[in-house]
Amino acid sequence: MARRLLIIASLLALTACSDFLTREPEDALPVGEFFKDEEQCRLYTNQFYRMLPSGMDIFNEGADIIIKSTLAPEVRGSRFVSSKDSHWTWGDLRDINFFLEHADQCSDTSARREYVGLAKFFRAWFYYDKVRRFGDVPWFEHTLGMNDANLYKGRDSRVLIMQHVLSDIDEAASVLPDRHEDYRVTRWTALALKSRIFLFEGSFRKYHGIPGWEDCLAECVNASRELMENGGYFLYTAGDTPYGDLFRSSKTINQEVILSQAYGLSMCITHNVNDYFTSTTMGRSGVLKDIVDSYLNADGSRFTDIPGFGTMSFIQECQNRDPRLSQTIRTPGYTRVGSKVWVAPDMNATLTGYQIVKYVGEPKYDISNTSENDLPLFRIAETYLNYAEAKAELGTITQDDLDATVCLLRARAGMPPLILAAADSDPDPFLSNPITGYKNVTGAHKGVILEIRRERTIELICEGFRYWDIMRWKEGKRFDRPFRGMYFPGPGSYDLDGSGTDDFCIYSGEAPAVESGMAYSNIDDLSLTEGTSGNIVRFSNVPRNWREDRDYLFPIPTDDIVLTGGAVVQNPNWE
Repeated sequence: MARRLLIIASLLALTACSDFLTREPEDALPVGEFFKDEEQCRLYTNQFYRMLPSGMDIFNEGADIIIKSTLAPEVRGSRFVSSKDSHWTWGDLRDINFFLEHADQCSDTSARREYVGLAKFFRAWFYYDKVRRFGDVPWFEHTLGMNDANLYKGRDSRVLIMQHVLSDIDEAASVLPDRHEDYRVTRWTALALKSRIFLFEGSFRKYHGIPGWEDCLAECVNASRELMENGGYFLYTAGDTPYGDLFRSSKTINQEVILSQAYGLSMCITHNVNDYFTSTTMGRSGVLKDIVDSYLNADGSRFTDIPGFGTMSFIQECQNRDPRLSQTIRTPGYTRVGSKVWVAPDMNATLTGYQIVKYVGEPKYDISNTSENDLPLFRIAETYLNYAEAKAELGTITQDDLDATVCLLRARAGMPPLILAAADSDPDPFLSNPITGYKNVTGAHKGVILEIRRERTIELICEGFRYWDIMRWKEGKRFDRPFRGMYFPGPGSYDLDGSGTDDFCIYSGEAPAVESGMAYSNIDDLSLTEGTSGNIVRFSNVPRNWREDRDYLFPIPTDDIVLTGGAVVQNPNWE
């Protein structure tokens, strides 16, 4: 029976709009024999977990805080309308709806409730992903027959879709088990997803002028509060570098992590995070200078208030900073896991000089697709940030709210607390600047909103949030700014690992004789902002043109516009 159900599940994965929604199971097993017990429900619904991000989906972040050797089309402004789009597909939805239509065949009432809740969780996830990408989309809550008129329906409003999403995720949270599970969706995962969804939707509506944003943010606040107060999750604080250890750990640290993707060599399930961040051929990811600048000093003061901060040497700019900086990029004194040898940033493996170390484990994992550390999908730290941001955007945030959220994150890192009155009385000019910050933030709580965004950027970097944060904040013009990296005053030798011995040489003209322990780069390859001095600058010759009237949504594939006879209409200005 199990084997036959798996065959049926695979047959239900479909690849075109009308085909997705109408194809019947092709196995000989009658539908009436499905879903009779808990095991059959579990086997069928296991396929829904493939909808969750994994591997490169999580740590392969770019947008406006990290650059790689190839700019994404949405960052370049080079997207175009195509006939098909792999994201405008409905096979997963049909599988979910098929299960919901037949789950009543399960005689185990408790199991039926749990797996219906699981299906509702994934239907909420499915539509959240569709709405944030396309805006309005058609709502389907039943499988469709070949002659069903709804096959050719138009798009429903995002407001209607999110009402259905709210209903689904609330039901999921009410019936899923409240135990802690590392790799299975529970009540607490549902509340974490609800917090994420309605922070996105509420802030997107606020900054894009869509009514109803207050109600959405209130739903985020309520879900976050319930999870924070009753979920039993707390920040991991053990050891000297708890933030970094959280992501390097081979197994999920479930004190903080609510749901993870499981990896392990014993299961033959691996990813390539070590290779991705250490190789010279895997994208050469690097954090941008203005993001490094946004990390506070260790005493809580603003680094960007220091005169001459922009032309400091690498060693100078890394001194006495928020400890999460050294747990996110290679800074002077960095050592690989399991070693005591100081290692400089590998300038051949990062485009900006700021080489990422988050998730990076022992050197033995530097071989492609051998990393086996679990990858967090939901953790309580995100919920803290969601709660604080939603309260700040609503104008109801208090110092107690900050003490229960952002201040805990800063304390875990060894940083002073965020003080509401001080933040609002003196908004950071660097974070207000339209080039280095966020031009759209206004109001009485401008200062604390900027500080929460700083905290979110630092705490959640490389976890797959940034592009969608920029979309909901309506800050897409950040993609057009110069992409700058480390500063160098000119050709010469530099000590980047802090050992007192030079380890990196910038030369002009003919390459010097190679010395042991020294890395070399031609000054022309670094593309410094002032020619022979300045910041590394990347993609300065690549046109970027963010369109405020169009680019916050993706285009609808033309095949589906034609298929529906024009009932599905194109997103604005993508015609």
